[in-house]
Amino acid sequence: MSASMTASRKWRKPPMIKNPLMRWGLTTGCLIYLVLAFGSFDINWSRVYEGLDRGWQFILAFSEPDFLSRKSDIIDGMVESAIMTITSTACGILISIPIGLGAARNIAPLPVYFICRGIIAISRALHEIIVAILLVAIFGFGPFAGFVTLSFATIGFLAKLLAEDIEDTDRSQAEAIKATGASWWQWVTYGIQPQVMPRLIGLSMYRLDINFRESAILGLVGAGGIGATLNTAFDRYEFDTAAAIIIMIIAIVMLLEYLSGVIRARLQ
Repeated sequence: MSASMTASRKWRKPPMIKNPLMRWGLTTGCLIYLVLAFGSFDINWSRVYEGLDRGWQFILAFSEPDFLSRKSDIIDGMVESAIMTITSTACGILISIPIGLGAARNIAPLPVYFICRGIIAISRALHEIIVAILLVAIFGFGPFAGFVTLSFATIGFLAKLLAEDIEDTDRSQAEAIKATGASWWQWVTYGIQPQVMPRLIGLSMYRLDINFRESAILGLVGAGGIGATLNTAFDRYEFDTAAAIIIMIIAIVMLLEYLSGVIRARLQ
């Protein structure tokens, strides 16, 4: 009888927090926090109501995007974003490779490791918008500030992932190269590089995608690119032009994603 009753019972996943008082206390505390957080928002509902009409006009603009009225400005902005994206990605990759090698604990001496990890931490700690605002204040408005910003962001992204990939490489292959009496450079070239190169190329293509999207955002703070044209279109309530720019950005990002997939497939 007891066996049949035990078999009829359904298994239930044990709670993450076993103490029911603590579990309900945390749940109640989170709900109170959410209520207080939402209550602290200063929302002007009349302003929201007025903005709904403009938002709907912007959505309708996607049905009739205007590519021609500001054709020259759109082309100049896209070319500027493309130049910023390609040059910053290339520069960031060239700088990221030695920093990534130095940030890999299995191949770098301890002082070099700490220095390179510090550079990566600083790059990752600062958001692109903050860096762009600072560089615009230093260099002035224009694409150069955007180029430096994207290069700086690429270092933190690519060097960190490259260092982690190097640390996860197959040690037996690297040790086999080292056992032949190879120098440090030969060891890295023939023991480490073949294992991380496909991943490095894939990450580089992904960063190219990110940099193009970020170039559109940096233009909003004066760091050049298509974002400046997009910001001007919004300021003038030219929603049809803004819709055309956004459609072009989406199309280019989708193209880069497709090219990235093709390149990774061929490498594998």
